[in-house]
Amino acid sequence: MDSHCFLLFVFAFQAIFILILYRGGPSHVLRGILEPPGAVDYSKPHDVYTNLSRLARAPREDTLRYCSAQSPVLGTYAPPNPWAGVGPITITFRVLPSERMIMKRNPFVQSGGHYKPPHCFARYKSAILVPYRNQEKHLRHLLYYIHPFLQRQQLSYTIYLIQQVGTGSFNRAKLLNVGVREAMKDEEWDCLVLHDIDLVPENDYNLYICDEYYPKHMASAMDKFQYTLPYKSFFGGVSAVTPEHYMKMNGFPNTYWGDGGENDDIATRIHLAGMKIVRTSPHLGRYRVMDYNEETEIQEPWRRPPSQHNTRKTWKADGMNTLQFRLISRTKHPLYTRITVDIGYVPPFP
Repeated sequence: MDSHCFLLFVFAFQAIFILILYRGGPSHVLRGILEPPGAVDYSKPHDVYTNLSRLARAPREDTLRYCSAQSPVLGTYAPPNPWAGVGPITITFRVLPSERMIMKRNPFVQSGGHYKPPHCFARYKSAILVPYRNQEKHLRHLLYYIHPFLQRQQLSYTIYLIQQVGTGSFNRAKLLNVGVREAMKDEEWDCLVLHDIDLVPENDYNLYICDEYYPKHMASAMDKFQYTLPYKSFFGGVSAVTPEHYMKMNGFPNTYWGDGGENDDIATRIHLAGMKIVRTSPHLGRYRVMDYNEETEIQEPWRRPPSQHNTRKTWKADGMNTLQFRLISRTKHPLYTRITVDIGYVPPFP
């Protein structure tokens, strides 16, 4: 009798483990396997395109299996320390890459900036949402690095550019709300990665997948802030939320124009919705900031924007449930999907 109970227990445990792993599973399963232990040596970076030539299309789609938990192209293997020299990426903004060159180096990226591994079934599907307005140089640098970065993680993904038209003040948060609504029409995404266009990740073990329980802040160490958080509740730059997380906190506020003060509002929403912020560890969540105005940056150091609203009173009435915009066009480019929208203008002061 005891042996039958033991066998039943073992069978149940194996079934649960397989279901978690092959469903695309909790991010901590992949994270535990892929993250390098301990400190990372950023003095020895590698080319983000290293080993991508190993990827080859499977001869027949019906022979595809799920991707291995450990990506075969995520860095180089160097015994006896298997993680030696893995992770850090060589980043330079000195030469502006052409769109044709980026396309040539990413042959498996499909129209609209969609990618799925050619050799296996992806365990995870992530939508990359980038607010945008007239930042062509930033866009090309980001595309050059982010496409191979995501392919190395064996993700299925699409890059969405949400473009604001007009000359009014930029509204990052409202554009992200638009991006979420439009992206969810294409796919049941596991994760929504909300990505500023001027940030490039420095370590390919910074996994672009969501935490299954809470919103995740990924840009925990930017060079412009000396690789530290500017303040405790900071949620800017790059973050990852599941669609369920996003709707639970009613998305982002629609009423912040130009100053970036929405980050405090978003952090407060997360807590009011009964969640907390988790962060990618600083030794992995490092980002380079593209800055074409270094003199201005030195003369006017970054300051925390003042709060505009009482979020406790407004969060349920300002967000996804009140989002209004006019869709002007939706175009599939070779390296991204561009969603062009009119989101209105900053209302005049009474």
